[in-house]
Amino acid sequence: MRKVLAFDLGGTKFAFGVVNEDGTVLGSGRVDTLATQGPAQAVSRVAAAAHALLAELKLTSKDLLGIGIASPGPLDIARGCVDGSPNLPGWTGYSIEGELSKAFQLPARIDNDANAAALGEYLFGAGKGKKNLIYITLSTGIGGGAIVDGRMMRGANGNAAELGHLTLDIKGPKCPCGGNGCFEMYASGTAIARRAKAAVAAGRTSSMSTLAGGVENITSHHVLQALGQKDPLAQEIWTDTIEYLGRGLAVIINTFNPEIIVIGGGVTAAGDVLFIPMREKALGYAFPRLAAVCSIVPAGLGGNVGVVGAAACAFEAAQ
Repeated sequence: MRKVLAFDLGGTKFAFGVVNEDGTVLGSGRVDTLATQGPAQAVSRVAAAAHALLAELKLTSKDLLGIGIASPGPLDIARGCVDGSPNLPGWTGYSIEGELSKAFQLPARIDNDANAAALGEYLFGAGKGKKNLIYITLSTGIGGGAIVDGRMMRGANGNAAELGHLTLDIKGPKCPCGGNGCFEMYASGTAIARRAKAAVAAGRTSSMSTLAGGVENITSHHVLQALGQKDPLAQEIWTDTIEYLGRGLAVIINTFNPEIIVIGGGVTAAGDVLFIPMREKALGYAFPRLAAVCSIVPAGLGGNVGVVGAAACAFEAAQ
């Protein structure tokens, strides 16, 4: 069975693994990115750790088809590097793709991490067998990837489907992207926590501050904990979040007409308290004929989505 080496780059961790063409992870590991120390040290350390993993699995580069790399965007696909990623300061212009290719003497393919996750879920996860799929990650921010008629939609320079930056309100809060009122400014884990902190700091009574050990420590996790205790403020914040998610997903349904929207990321740990009302809102706001053919489901790859998604990019490149 064909195998690839896969790398999942993040601001805090650089994960890697060897993955079979059926999506099975044969072995994996991770190193700290230490992003502020620059890209060369991170790539050098992750390459050394990946070489050690190959030795442990009794494999060499000759046993592999290629390398896939999932990275935060935006990307300069032509040069194989990040291009102004806020999570990777100082990395712009450094060819992660080229350096890892040299380290293993294998062809490499870099892609946006949400694109990679979309491709992984399409080939191996919750979207297997579907031709039109949208992947959304609800985490620190909101990322997106789109499979249209069985092909990854990458756009003119490889940065399509920045779905977290759909505008929900032109007078909304300023987003780090430079816009105002972006989807992720309302419905990401960071946005949920920000609304909770602001409300508690303004004097609203809630158990969230106690659960978090102080207002400054409140995260979306504490909002969900308080929600489970029927905390009125947490219920209000969650109701608003579901409304924002419903509106944003309806725009996506109306734009792409997907068969399935697969949603991953840390916020999905909420389970049914997220998916049931979010599904109802999104399908209720979307055009009925488009909503009728769209299902909204949790991601299927779990914690392996980054590495398996990166592997999916390598298998796609080898076709």
